[in-house]
Amino acid sequence: MKITVFNGSPRGKKGTTNVAVEAFLTGAVEAGAQVENIFLVDKQIKHCLGCVACWIKTPGKCVQNDDMEELIEKFMGSDISVFATPIHIDNVSGIMKNFIDRLIATRMPYFEVHSDGETRHLNRYDQQPKIMMISSCGYPEQSQFQVIRLWLKRFSRNFDMEVVGEIYRSWGWLLKAEDEGLEPKIKAYKDLLKKAGHEVAENMKLSEETAAELERPILPKEMHLEISKKRWDQAISLGKKVWMLKEK
Repeated sequence: MKITVFNGSPRGKKGTTNVAVEAFLTGAVEAGAQVENIFLVDKQIKHCLGCVACWIKTPGKCVQNDDMEELIEKFMGSDISVFATPIHIDNVSGIMKNFIDRLIATRMPYFEVHSDGETRHLNRYDQQPKIMMISSCGYPEQSQFQVIRLWLKRFSRNFDMEVVGEIYRSWGWLLKAEDEGLEPKIKAYKDLLKKAGHEVAENMKLSEETAAELERPILPKEMHLEISKKRWDQAISLGKKVWMLKEK
């Protein structure tokens, strides 16, 4: 069992999204899975040119020379490929979008009609990975993930890939909070993420029960807003002081 995470946080290892990813992968490893956490920010991924050379001139390969050929190999060669991204303006990060666009090289130009009556491009590969999503945002509502939920549904349909789980964490910054009072709640959620990783590695599916638990708020909304305001006030105050020192 090979699980590969394609981590689209611009902050890489330091990102909140990665806190969730690492906890999830810890559980997967405990269940015997081979895992890899690839930080897209460390890779050279050029914009898709929309030239469709990967369909005609160099079938299955982009004419641009960057890291995508290796990444596509890993994506298609995994049992489960995971998209991991923070929410940026209601959608995936820019780095993740570049990666997703370049996956068009895994399709062929020919169409087939899906059972729902819509068309989709034929797959170039004999085997397909199953996919899942791990995403975080700073907002307190789970409704902030509406766009990504719909995107994953459309992607899985158009690329003919089964979704084995979705993990969306609002107020994700809490996972990195250094507060003794919050520590038990943060640990409990990370343990739940480990459980999710174990389930996916063992059963190739996240259970409905665990998925529902992962959606529950970590703190009441009012408490979240209060803590968030204090953190931003402190950050802005510190930022101003640093800026003033630089100007002198």
